[in-house]
Amino acid sequence: MSKSKIVIGNWKMNNSFDEAEQLITDIEESLSDYQLDTEVVLCPPAIYAELVTDHASLEDSKFYAGLQNVSEYDNGAYTGEVSASMLANMDVDFCIVGHSERRKYFGETDDIVLKKMVQLLNQQLIPVMCCGENIDERKSGNHFDVVQKQIEATIYKLTPEQMERTIIAYEPIWAIGTGETATPAQAQEMMSFIRSLIERKFGTEVAFYTYIIYGGSCNASNALNIFSQPDVDGGLIGGASLKADEFIKIIEAAETAGKEN
Repeated sequence: MSKSKIVIGNWKMNNSFDEAEQLITDIEESLSDYQLDTEVVLCPPAIYAELVTDHASLEDSKFYAGLQNVSEYDNGAYTGEVSASMLANMDVDFCIVGHSERRKYFGETDDIVLKKMVQLLNQQLIPVMCCGENIDERKSGNHFDVVQKQIEATIYKLTPEQMERTIIAYEPIWAIGTGETATPAQAQEMMSFIRSLIERKFGTEVAFYTYIIYGGSCNASNALNIFSQPDVDGGLIGGASLKADEFIKIIEAAETAGKEN
């Protein structure tokens, strides 16, 4: 059995309107030359969502539209928030939740992350749920316990049907934006562990088909080695997704790894 890889670009809070439009155009033009098995998702800041969805909705588009955050509430007096139903109405397909930066800077707990996941799933959107340990937790040997608790507090609360529409992104916090990267062996070890947790709760078939992707200073030079690991189904790409040439090389690495696997 095999499944295609997925590469998700997380632009974070970057790019002017013109820069965003140019980046989308450059990626679109580059991907037009490919017959891809790899699924590609672009997650811009919310204010640029329509730029991506306008292109992603085209019949021959090679990528999907995603966003970086969503409200845990349905609607109402929540100034500045964007609901899952709004994303669905904009033809967004994916949304990142629980990123370590959201947890660190905005106080998001596992309970909030779970609420956001359910909001997305209720709108038939695909949550990309982030988990991972910080450097102290890694050095103390608690990294498996940390990730297990995150999984049990979020993923384990889903129904099997919801789990089948959820992506897990393992992002070692110590490797995000630092230039440090988990070795392929470290990535494989943790992602195999995460898959075993999914199997324990939801069974072998769901565990196999669940996408578990790696994030954390993944770039064109290390992507192939990471993506070639048997339990790595792709990548959540930060800074490298802001450069069209490098992002395309990462997609090419996913294509190569997918064929090897």
